[in-house]
Amino acid sequence: MQWTDRIRQTKIILVIAAVIIAVTSLLVSHYLIKDLSNEERKKMEVWAEALHALNHADEHTDLTLVLDVMQGNTTIPVIVINDKGGIDDFRNINDTLHLQEYARKMQKAGDTIVIGSQIVCYDESLLLKRLSQYPYWQLGIVMIFVVVAIFALLSSKKAEQNKVWVGLSKETAHQLGTPISSLMAWVEILKENHPDDDLIPEMDKDVKRLERIAERFSKIGSIPEPKDCSMNKVIEHVVDYMRHRISNKVEIKCIVPDHDVIVSINASLFEWVIENLCKNAVDAMEGCGQILLTLTQNDNNKIAIEVSDTGKGIRKKDVKHVFTPGFTTKQRGWGLGLSLAKRIVEDYHKGRIFVKSSELGKGTTFRIEL
Repeated sequence: MQWTDRIRQTKIILVIAAVIIAVTSLLVSHYLIKDLSNEERKKMEVWAEALHALNHADEHTDLTLVLDVMQGNTTIPVIVINDKGGIDDFRNINDTLHLQEYARKMQKAGDTIVIGSQIVCYDESLLLKRLSQYPYWQLGIVMIFVVVAIFALLSSKKAEQNKVWVGLSKETAHQLGTPISSLMAWVEILKENHPDDDLIPEMDKDVKRLERIAERFSKIGSIPEPKDCSMNKVIEHVVDYMRHRISNKVEIKCIVPDHDVIVSINASLFEWVIENLCKNAVDAMEGCGQILLTLTQNDNNKIAIEVSDTGKGIRKKDVKHVFTPGFTTKQRGWGLGLSLAKRIVEDYHKGRIFVKSSELGKGTTFRIEL
């Protein structure tokens, strides 16, 4: 949970930082654009006055300054309209075929200056238009940066966790090897000395179970070799094992097709997945209730396994976190079981595992699709 909370806090901080940067950028750009727009308005007022002076000049008027002002406008689009609606002059416009339409848009926007019998229509310069678009480009870049940063953070932490889990799993398998070998030898001695004892076969099953567990841990981090197996037998083997090791108040039912459902899997790892779901179901029911395992196969040979219980259910806000490493509702849980189950199903077997349904006080159904 600490890792999940830390990631969530980091994402919130990144999003808040992105929002602050975006809002600050928009505000600064807004005031900058407003100031530049006012400057362009003043320039056009001076240009309009120069045009008026040029139109009313006589042979004694010095037009040097007027012409400098007229020719100094090289960026702002201008259209001069006379009192009859005709166009007297235009500047800095490439599309000369639609001047009337362009002038109407300028008038509609209110970018006009009336000088005598003429109307000077103008538009924002190309530089000002680009500046107007810049904050949105900047906002997009900031958002991309935040997404990439979050993705990189999650990926690096996931890779780090994977290395830790793989190392821990292999070391666990290595440490279990020696005592398991000793136990197997002691069981064989007990079989010879007490051949009629009914408890020794059960002890043998548990020792072999430990051996399979060690084998599973040793395979974490490596790609398992799938083999064609009967999913019916895999499920029945798990059910048979669980029945002798849980409370008599927990009833386990199994519904499988009459024919063998053959699928290419690693049986040892897949048994662990189903067993993990069953153990979680037992914990959720607090030792009293019913577990139902259902195996189905459709016309496309796709199979589905459902594990349902009558336990306490999962809160809606927790459903999306149940497969997150470290997430657990148990006081002594590590929060790794469902995470590893998801990895085995989806990464190793290219399947899918998810919470099909859950209702507080009524139970939960997990579904595996292959």
